[in-house]
Amino acid sequence: SGKFRVCLEYHIGNCKGGCEGYESAENYQSHVNVIREILKGNFKESLKDFKVKMLQFASSMEFEEAQKIKEKIDVLQNYQSRSTILNPKISNIDVFSIISDESMAYVNFLQIAHGAIIRSYTLELKKKLDESDEELLELAVVELRERFHLLSREIILPFPLDFGDKIKVTVPQLGDKKQILELSERNARYYRLDQLKQIQIVDPERHTTRIMAQMQKDLRLSVEPRHIECFDNSNIQGTNPVAACVVFKDGKPSKKDYRHFNIKTVEGPNDFASMEEVVYRRYKRLLDENQPLPQLIIIDGGKGQLSSALKSIDDLGLRGKIAIIGIAKRLEELFYPGDSVPLYLDKKSETLKIIQQLRNEAHRFGITFHRDKRSKSALNSSIETIPGIGEKTMLTLIKHFKSVKRLKLATEKEISEVVGVSKAKKISDFYKENN
Repeated sequence: SGKFRVCLEYHIGNCKGGCEGYESAENYQSHVNVIREILKGNFKESLKDFKVKMLQFASSMEFEEAQKIKEKIDVLQNYQSRSTILNPKISNIDVFSIISDESMAYVNFLQIAHGAIIRSYTLELKKKLDESDEELLELAVVELRERFHLLSREIILPFPLDFGDKIKVTVPQLGDKKQILELSERNARYYRLDQLKQIQIVDPERHTTRIMAQMQKDLRLSVEPRHIECFDNSNIQGTNPVAACVVFKDGKPSKKDYRHFNIKTVEGPNDFASMEEVVYRRYKRLLDENQPLPQLIIIDGGKGQLSSALKSIDDLGLRGKIAIIGIAKRLEELFYPGDSVPLYLDKKSETLKIIQQLRNEAHRFGITFHRDKRSKSALNSSIETIPGIGEKTMLTLIKHFKSVKRLKLATEKEISEVVGVSKAKKISDFYKENN
């Protein structure tokens, strides 16, 4: 007392003036204890005390003070409702989960008290060796408990680990605790995605290297698939059969290397024979020109198309030099040569997304070429059947009338305005005779 002068905080009601002895040490300490309990997630005692004070102020007609207390109660209740997990009975429990890839692991930690999360933290670990998730999580749990001075006797984990008799390890299979563990896993997954987005922007080469390493592991390849080629066939009832080959390098489309193929040796709608032809032509040419071969070939289709492509690979002596797989559209099944059991990748995996992107790009590229060929075929048929009308004239007419159908319906006068009277008469007479 007497050593300090009360500051503005005292005069505006934010401080009790403890420095001047206006508040007892016991009362001051009780406020500190209340704050500690709130930070731990225990709102019960604070809400109870506030409600008692509010009623006391109201009974003594101090309604302004009662309103201030009510506002504090509302703030606490609102914060508690947003912080409550599932079951207020779940208290003094720590939750740990792990998400990992080829090079990194992400461990999320939640501290639960009185049904509320009072702390959340994600630890990023760089893998040095082929460490398992169990080994990494065990190290992370020890480090996080020491860092945050955690004293809880029960921890929730995605798989069993041994931390001695003093700590109970729970691996929930269902219920509230299972949902809390899933929340922690989502936190770790979102943190990982955010970090990967940052890496993709700041360090694209590192991002590419990680993707390639992940694809090599997921697809059980001997080398990273830096150069991938995907094939797709297109035809409608056997007409104008074509094929497309799209190329991805370092996980991205290399459009200058895309190739179209007109099917030359196959008649009718035979996807298997068509696939055999285009694969043979593609890699025969690469070999003849000493061009680099891809590390992975993807065939859009199931076992039949894959077997047809393999015949060409064998004929060229490339079996074992290039990895080749087929992808079936319905269930996203991946087929390997000589293996009747397909491989199913996680629907959210980056490897499957790149394969789907390859397949979709091959389909788009092939369909576009097929449409162009059909349109040109229809145009050529019209040009060939009108004596005295050349290709340039017909292209001019189609460009003006937008289609052959509209040209047929046009009057001789309308056609003459585009190509002249003489040619207009030939075209008009031709369509009248055919009709």
